[in-house]
Order: sequence, then C-alpha cells, then structure tokens
Amino acid sequence: MAKRERDLTSKRAYRGMTPEQAAEAERKHREVLSILTGLLLVQFIGMLSSTIVSNAMPVIVAEIGGTQTHFTWILTSAILANTVMTALSGKLADLYDKKKLFIASMVIFSVASLLCGLATTPEMLIAFRVLQGVGMGMQIMLSMVIMATIIPPRERGRYNGYMGATMALATVSGPLLGGLIVDTPWLGWRWCFWVTIPFMLGAIWVILRRLQIPPVRSGKVHLDIPGAALIASSSVSFLVWISMIGSGMPLTDPTTLILIAVAVVSTVLFIVVETKSPEPLIPMEILLHRNTVLAVIAVMGAGTIMFGASVFLGQYFQYGRGYSPTASGLLTLPMMLGIVIASTWIGQLITRKGIWKRYVVSGMLLLTAAAGLLCFTRQDTNVIAIGLVLFAAGWGLGAANQNLVLAVQNTVPLRQMGAATSTVTFFRNLGGAVGLQVLGASYNAATDAYMVKELGELPEVPANAAGSLDLGALPDAVEAVARSAFGNSLWAVFIAATALLLVGSIATMFMKGTSLRDTVDIEKKIHRTVEEDEAPRASARPSSWEATPILPHDEADQNKPRTH
Repeated sequence: MAKRERDLTSKRAYRGMTPEQAAEAERKHREVLSILTGLLLVQFIGMLSSTIVSNAMPVIVAEIGGTQTHFTWILTSAILANTVMTALSGKLADLYDKKKLFIASMVIFSVASLLCGLATTPEMLIAFRVLQGVGMGMQIMLSMVIMATIIPPRERGRYNGYMGATMALATVSGPLLGGLIVDTPWLGWRWCFWVTIPFMLGAIWVILRRLQIPPVRSGKVHLDIPGAALIASSSVSFLVWISMIGSGMPLTDPTTLILIAVAVVSTVLFIVVETKSPEPLIPMEILLHRNTVLAVIAVMGAGTIMFGASVFLGQYFQYGRGYSPTASGLLTLPMMLGIVIASTWIGQLITRKGIWKRYVVSGMLLLTAAAGLLCFTRQDTNVIAIGLVLFAAGWGLGAANQNLVLAVQNTVPLRQMGAATSTVTFFRNLGGAVGLQVLGASYNAATDAYMVKELGELPEVPANAAGSLDLGALPDAVEAVARSAFGNSLWAVFIAATALLLVGSIATMFMKGTSLRDTVDIEKKIHRTVEEDEAPRASARPSSWEATPILPHDEADQNKPRTH
C-alpha cells in the first residue's frame, strides 16, 4: 500500500498531494474513466459516421448519379441537422433525463444509418442524412454535457484531451476505413453507413450498465419549440441561399431574395422569442459574455476547416491526382496525427497549469498559417510538403477547438452548462455547414473557370455517366483537363478558409484569459481573471493585472477574487 501511495504521489497529476489525497483523486479518476468509456465510444462512432463518408464521397456520388451540388448537400444536410439539434439537445439536457435522451439519440442514429445504406438516389441519401444528423447532434452534445456535469473545469482539460484524441482517432480511421470499404468490391459504399450500427448497439449496452447521473432539476419544465423552429428556419434558409448563389443564381433573383429575407426575419424573431422564453434555447445572457461572443467567432472558423478540409482534400487527391480512396485517406493522416498529439498533450498542460488562453491563441494562429500555405497547393505539389502543412493544421485545430468550448463552460453555472455548451457547438457546426457550402461553391467556380479557360466551354456529361462527377466516363483528353482543374484549384478552398480563420484568431486574442475553477458548479466564488496568461508575479500579493493562482477552497474563501 505504501509503495502504491508513493507511486501515486510521484505522478505529475498528483504531485504535491499527500498520499491520502492522491489515493482519493485516483479513485475518482477511475470512476470517471468507467463512465467516460461509454461517452467516448459514442463520440467515436458519431465522428466516424462523418469522416468515413468524406473520403468515400467521390465514389458514392458517382455511383448514385450525383452532381457537385449533391456532393455538398449530402454532407451539409447532416451537419445542418446536427447544428439545429445541438442547440435543442443542449437545452433538453438541462430539463430532462440525460441518460434517456442519450439512449434515444443512439437509437435514432442507428435507424438513420440503416436507411442511408439503403438509399438509391442522391435525394434519398440527403433526406436520410438529415435524420442521421439529428441523432448525431444529440449524442455528441449530450456526451459533452454529461462530461461537464460530472467533471470540474480544472480537471476537464485532462479529460478533454482524451475526448480530443478519441475524436481525432475517428477522424484518422474514418477516411482510411471508408477508402478500404469502397475499394473492396464485395462490400461497396453502403457499408460506410452500416458498419457503425453494431458499434452503436454496443455503446447502448455500455451506457445502460454504467452511466448514472443525478437529476439537476425537477418540477414543471418548458421546451422552447418556437425557438427551435425559428433557428432551424433561419439556418436552412441561409444555407439554401448560399447554395443557390454558389450555383450561379443572381443575387437579384426573387427566390434568393425571399430566402435571405426569411433568414433575416427568422433570426430577428428568434432573438425576440429567446428574450421572453422562460426556458430559452440559447440564453441571451450567455451571449452577452465577452468570452462567449469571441469564442463563437473563433469556433465558426475552426468548424469550417474541421468539416471542410478532409472533404475537399479528398476531392483533390482522388479527382485531381488520381489516388485511390484508401491512398487519399493515408495522405490526410498527418493532419489527424497532429490533432491527436496536440489535443492529448495540451489537455494535460491545461489541467496542470489551470490556464487555457495561450494554447488557444497559438493554436488558432498556427491553423491560420497552415491554411494560408495550402493556398499554394497545385497538382504537382510534393505530397511530403503537403503532409507537413497538414500536420501543422491538425496541431492548431487540436490545441484550439475543444478548449474554446472549455473556456465558455468555465463561465457558466451548472444549470446553464447544457445551453452554454450547445451554443458554442451550435455555432461551430453552423460554421462547418456554411463553410462547406462556401468552400464547395468556391472550388466548383474555380474548377469550372479552369476548364472553360482550357476547353473554351464546360464539357457536357456523357449519356453513360452516372453524374457530372463521374470523371471516368469523360473522353480521355477532357478527363485530363478535368483532373487538372481539380488539382490546380484547391487554392480557392483555402483562401476562403484562411480569411475566416484570421478573423477567428484575432477574436481569441481579445478573449480574457481565466483560471479554471476547481468545482463542477459555480458556487459563491467565480474564476479569477488572468489578463495575461504569463503575467509575472512581482509581489506576494497579486495586483489587478497579475495572474491569481488557483487556491484550495478554504483559502479561496478568505480571498475575494475579481469576477466578471
């Protein structure tokens, strides 16, 4: 026993503790890990369902007769449903039994995955992907809220590292698995959807057995249905408007004018409804907090690159350079490795130091620089150079993405944890959905312009082609020009992404660095403000601009911290 206690106190996580404190901390850690196993399994499957499709999309769209517009909407439809359900399920988590909601989300996801694999047309697949996005949005958000319910922010950095690594593992394995499935003749693309079902059934069994969550509130509850309907109306109208503009429809067309009018009116009405609702979907006081607003701006840029990079890099490697789906997945592996390493290591650093700003700002800046470098990618660019830049992009995303959510969670009480988490995640997913449309429209316009320049006009789709993205059905000379267009037009994707990320990086610089609180809920004292994360301590008593150290609760009660 004595040896075990010495071993615990020698660990970095328990350094400075007494043997008794270390033993208690280790016990709690093991309890959390037993619950976290189920949560991480569900997150893994949810992320896998997106990444496994992204690399297989060129094959899927070609086989079911889709176009570039279908290509984008098959992906966007799931993200859009995910986005709307993120906001709604975050509020549901504050009102109802989290465990029952969590299991319901997994059932919805499993049924939708079965239907997606049975789709025979692009329109059917888009519709079933909406249902899959509903389940996906609920399960990912609920897993984050459940984690925030049982773990204090100071310790959450440690577990966010596990979560980031799990999501990154899904991002790594998804494209590879998707590529292997579509490259295996006796499987086919439909198994990209069906392969997740057995794992989800296993996750349901784990959650039923292990997850126990005490109720947060009881009594009469109110669900903000009008708010959910308005936010869905606003999001859908805005994304359809972007899609039409990207397809070449004039801004003055009556349809586009009606869509943007619906989006604006729905947004205004949503704000009005939320200010009067007894249980608002997105509490306005959360959005009035400086760090939350700036985090929302930043995560929208991060969401764009998170959802868009693998999708359009898949098109670049497969259409532009002729790699197989499996090889394409391997070529995007450096980015995923960067996410895994950064999210795990930096999560540990945040837990140990109790601060987050320096890691978020540096991560966003590195991500922006990497996106800028990818603007120079051409059809003959060295793949090793591309891999190094993708690793840097993954590192930046791993450092910033999940820790922006943590920074917001640190500012709200437990009763608003679900709404605050869903607010930031909602805007991240909305950024991803909008980003896919914007980046897809940019890539489409650039490839069309390239082919018009080389051929004088856009080639017609042959009668034997499954769709406009079935490049193999084109005449050899035209196919070579089309592949060259995809290989030399990637700049259009990343120049738009760089602009969004630059705005997000500037936003993180203006966020107030805060020390992470040690309690699950905000009690009487709130976290201290750290104006500069590395501010030196010039005296024993910190001044107003210095970092105040994290104190045990009995000491914190004797020192009145500065609050927002």
